[in-house]
Amino acid sequence: MIPRLHFAHLPTPIEELPRLSSMLGGPRLMVKRDDQTGLAFGGNKTRKLEFLVAEAQEQGAKMLISAGAIQSNHCRQTAAAAAKFGFECVLVLTGQMPEKASANLLMDELFGAKIVNVFDRADRDRILKETFDKATADGKKPYLVPYGGSSPTGALGYAFAMEELMKQLPCEGSKSSQGCPDWIVFGTSSGGTHAGLVLGQRVFGFKGRVLGISIDESEDWLKEHVSKLASDASEKFGKRIELTPADVLANADYCRAGYGVLTDAEREAVKLFASREGLLLDPVYTGRAAAGLIDLIRKGFFKKDETILFWHTGGQPAMFAEKYQFDLLK
Repeated sequence: MIPRLHFAHLPTPIEELPRLSSMLGGPRLMVKRDDQTGLAFGGNKTRKLEFLVAEAQEQGAKMLISAGAIQSNHCRQTAAAAAKFGFECVLVLTGQMPEKASANLLMDELFGAKIVNVFDRADRDRILKETFDKATADGKKPYLVPYGGSSPTGALGYAFAMEELMKQLPCEGSKSSQGCPDWIVFGTSSGGTHAGLVLGQRVFGFKGRVLGISIDESEDWLKEHVSKLASDASEKFGKRIELTPADVLANADYCRAGYGVLTDAEREAVKLFASREGLLLDPVYTGRAAAGLIDLIRKGFFKKDETILFWHTGGQPAMFAEKYQFDLLK
């Protein structure tokens, strides 16, 4: 039996997006609301942490250590999970620390996480290792929560999320108005969500296609990394399933501006989802993924009679970071 804690608010709802679909001239759009997973304003990392924190407990850990950007959604949820289950927490955060903590960083501090600031991302992995090694030497019994929660254990969160989706939208002979989607579209970066969905697609028999819109990585890197991560995660189900780069769909056309750089495309996507559906996206992940989705629809990549499910991975607290709160309305 795979160790798992159950603290996410599941299943997350699925909603139609009729006004946005109509404005774009089809196809039919739906959204899976993983911004409502519950832990510290929710997000996709909560699903992964159900497995990661269970593994940490099983190993007798007393501290969670992880890393990310200053406004990391992953670190915010990791800090919350640590507080909820009685772990100490250390976060190695990359970038310029603001004068005042806001948004995700404010919550990290409220949850009691100790912050180790690294200005240059090139130094992050070294300092993360040094931080982990020192905690080990000091008898803190640390557990390293991988960047983005993207490990074989973390990827299980989205393998089972695929099973959840298929139960919500029966995909065989369904007469429901919410039939099985032809496409699942979402933002992909560290690869754990992507790997889980690709593995779940294989294990649970999802017949549609799973397309990750890259936030900051190349298509080749994603295909190689996600297929290996999904294959490694499959061993936790039993016999290894060998997934290949050809099994992974990724589009890296929308990340050239760089990680966390807000462009007119992200601004438009955030505004359209808000003004047409009352749905908030974040400026880094779902904003970029939605911008890619909108552009692909306009280019005719999807057929007008197809159904697309946009998997909302959360992240809205970043809207209130000083870096973004005014820039979104330009």
